Amino acid sequence: MHAIIAAGGIPQPGEPLYPLTQGQNKALLEIAGKPMIQWVLDAISGSKKIDCVVVIGLPPSVKLNCKYPINYLKDHHSMIENVQAGARAVLKEYPNASKVLLFSSDIPTITPKIVDWMVTEVESSDHDLYYSVIERCVMEKRFPSSNRTFIKLKDIQVCGGDMHAVKIQTAIQGNTLYQEIANARKNALKQASLIGWGVVFLILTRKMTLADGVRLISKRLGLSGRVIISPYAEVGMDVDKPVQYKIVKSDLL
Repeated sequence: MHAIIAAGGIPQPGEPLYPLTQGQNKALLEIAGKPMIQWVLDAISGSKKIDCVVVIGLPPSVKLNCKYPINYLKDHHSMIENVQAGARAVLKEYPNASKVLLFSSDIPTITPKIVDWMVTEVESSDHDLYYSVIERCVMEKRFPSSNRTFIKLKDIQVCGGDMHAVKIQTAIQGNTLYQEIANARKNALKQASLIGWGVVFLILTRKMTLADGVRLISKRLGLSGRVIISPYAEVGMDVDKPVQYKIVKSDLL
């Protein structure tokens, strides 16, 4: 399996992490003696199931360390375009590659065991997209003060993770609706209108199960999707706010 790490975000004045990053790349924010992205690369380095890594949004001059080859690409300022560029880079070096793991650079508490588990799950089925979630009970047991936002469904409460996967051909071909939804990730109202108000109503009234949601949203996107319920809260412990920075820093020291 091949890994793509999104590392291009730079917090702007007024955003929660700006006092810590001061105009620098979020991925390079130091945590417990290392840049945040280096913790992610260390987990990948310890994995037995990764072949290469694509880092998007940082130059080679940052001199990150990884057991596997790193290909550095510029930030295209769009999540979908970044994934497409990463997928093309993988395919150029590994023409027979079929899927890629997608990481954010701000989940520094993940481990090699977690990476290997995710690869095994992705390889166990044939879907276009794989999206990780964590149950509320799992998240709050591991990180009780993380204050994550949970989707309350009929059968489960979950928050989104930051380790996903996609078929390379699916990524390269692109999906206009998925791109619009991804670009609207900070605008819940716009996302809701794109997904479909019927689906949103079922979520809000807790009349939809997780399986129902996967089926309806996959149909809306015209893709086969799978939600992977991760037993590892670390997958969802991303660093977006100073309080989350303090949590992971304490955890890693």
